[in-house]
Amino acid sequence: MPPVQTRVGNNLVASRRILLLIAAFLSGALLPALCEAKSGRHAHARAHPQATLPQLSADAVNQAEFAPSLKSDRANAVMLKAEILLDRAAISPGQIDGKDGENARKAIAAFQQLHGLDATGKLDQDTWKEITQNANEAVITEYETSEQDIKGPFVKAIPKKLEQMARVGHLSYTSPLELLGEKFHVDPKLLRQLNPGKNFDQAGTSILVPNVGARERSRNVASIEIDKSTRAVRALGANGELVAFYPASIGSQEKPAPSGEFKVRSVAHNPTYHYDPKFKFKGVHVNHKLTVAPGPNNPVGVVWIDLTKESYGIHGTPDPERIGKTYSHGCIRLTNWDALDLAKRVRKGTRVAFVDEPSALPAAQGVGEARGTK
Repeated sequence: MPPVQTRVGNNLVASRRILLLIAAFLSGALLPALCEAKSGRHAHARAHPQATLPQLSADAVNQAEFAPSLKSDRANAVMLKAEILLDRAAISPGQIDGKDGENARKAIAAFQQLHGLDATGKLDQDTWKEITQNANEAVITEYETSEQDIKGPFVKAIPKKLEQMARVGHLSYTSPLELLGEKFHVDPKLLRQLNPGKNFDQAGTSILVPNVGARERSRNVASIEIDKSTRAVRALGANGELVAFYPASIGSQEKPAPSGEFKVRSVAHNPTYHYDPKFKFKGVHVNHKLTVAPGPNNPVGVVWIDLTKESYGIHGTPDPERIGKTYSHGCIRLTNWDALDLAKRVRKGTRVAFVDEPSALPAAQGVGEARGTK
């Protein structure tokens, strides 16, 4: 019996050795193939970087010509050029992101209506021709970051809760990138895309930015129309012609926007924000009044246009990417740069009408040239 056990043991050892040899052979044959497959995927990603992040150069945007098939989920040169030219002409697309989004379509529709085109909100050949005909300067230009851009002070993070915000001394920008985004009316993610590898925290850095320039403000604003149906604000001239257009967040369930006519009472720059518990805003659980310090990340942004309707105003926002896509706490919220632009156009006593449908615009010559910075 013992010899039999020995033979069985020897057979088991031999079988294990054979299995190990087979496994080693297979792994040697398969590993190169696996490595080759991984390298192939990486090589494909390197060869086609636009598959993950489309590249946008100054030449691509400045020389862009209309193309009918535009994807709305990614930035493209044609839409970026159109947004910058609309912004220059005081028909704001909100935060410039190069995408065929809701606010861009609102601005295009306003431009089309103003110029007697079919107001579809879609960028077509006729609209493109009209938008670009007075574009004499480049839409993407170089800018050198300054000491003013990077010196701050910046805050590490902005609290989400109002109660916590009230404990912060100043609601500044969180970074030079955020500051530059507001300065040039652009999504910081797009600013990064235009400037791969650039250091935004260092003065003297040359970066590509939208050439938004200075908006034309020679025409007087006689009234403001707040359109609750399309969530937009229109600055109108004495004859009802469009002077400026802005996408907006208007009202909320807790504090809906009013109806009727009011007037501008005053304009306050760099305002503090005062919360009264009687408003009972969703998510705010305090029974006492709160005061939030000023700054661009203050809940009402950098400017407050006070209305004769008590506790209502037109103001900026710390979240420009959410304009027109979310509701405001009863008031009218614009991007900080649009709120500043409107504040420069109005005066005490300017009429403000809350409407459920936009009024018909008279034929006009346009809202001014698309004027950038040379």
